[in-house]
Amino acid sequence: MRVFVTGGTGHIGSYIIPELVAAGHEVTGLARSDKAADAVSALGAEVRRGDISDLEGLKAAAVEADGVIHIAHRQDLLLSGGIDAVAAAELQIMLAYGEALAGTGKPLVVSGSIGSPGWEKLGRPATEDDPALPGGDAYKGTLRARNVVELAVIGLAERGVRSSIVRIPPIAHSTTDVGFLPLLIALAKEKGVVGYPGDGANVWPAVHGRDLASLFRLALEKGPAGKFWHGIEGEGVRFREIAEAIGSRLGLPAVSIPVDVLMLPGFFGFFANLVTLDLPASNLITRQILGWEPAQPSLLADLDNGHYFPAG
Repeated sequence: MRVFVTGGTGHIGSYIIPELVAAGHEVTGLARSDKAADAVSALGAEVRRGDISDLEGLKAAAVEADGVIHIAHRQDLLLSGGIDAVAAAELQIMLAYGEALAGTGKPLVVSGSIGSPGWEKLGRPATEDDPALPGGDAYKGTLRARNVVELAVIGLAERGVRSSIVRIPPIAHSTTDVGFLPLLIALAKEKGVVGYPGDGANVWPAVHGRDLASLFRLALEKGPAGKFWHGIEGEGVRFREIAEAIGSRLGLPAVSIPVDVLMLPGFFGFFANLVTLDLPASNLITRQILGWEPAQPSLLADLDNGHYFPAG
């Protein structure tokens, strides 16, 4: 299969491209700079120069390919317009893909978020059958604002696109992780303690980057249209356990940060809105339909491997 990939030089993309190449696919990665082009080539893919802001270019690439994996985001818009601007730009990208792929039956696999749909009051682990709830003005400035993107992608199934969403958890860990976990570790070093919100019983799902890459490949190869997939290694880990694991490696105490002071510009800073999220979720449907089985070390095992805590 000829596969067009955006975001191929990012943390997850740098695992997805080799995963696809190893499976025998011909991969083309989007690159907007010479550095990115070199990185795409080093991963084993052909280079297509361009930018995700070029909708006509994306449509042309989709038409030429047998399938698309889109994991890039307009992060350049975060500072000027926040998550609302990013979501608005992404929506236009999905509509462009829809124009290019309508009626073809080609796969379009897009990254989503375990944290965005609005499941706060489910009272049970969320499943792949739980839809992204509508966003609207009441949710501007929150992760739920991006639900419009997920709903648009799933809606393309009715237009003859084999579209699906891989929901990614807050923590995608690996030896090359540059996401939330390294930020938590850096914050602990700065503060001299590892904080967790309240009693720390809130649950965060996680997944290894290599396992996530295999899920994107399986969704591309055989995922039915209009489906959500959960890229998580289990229902999740309590935040306190994550804090304690970090603390044990750093030799720092794990301490409770009272919920009523979380919003103060104290311990968590701009993380305050995120650390209280409680996101238990299931991957049963994903495993049953796609045959996906996480095989890499779990989050806590990966923290024990030591690569998050280099000597010195």
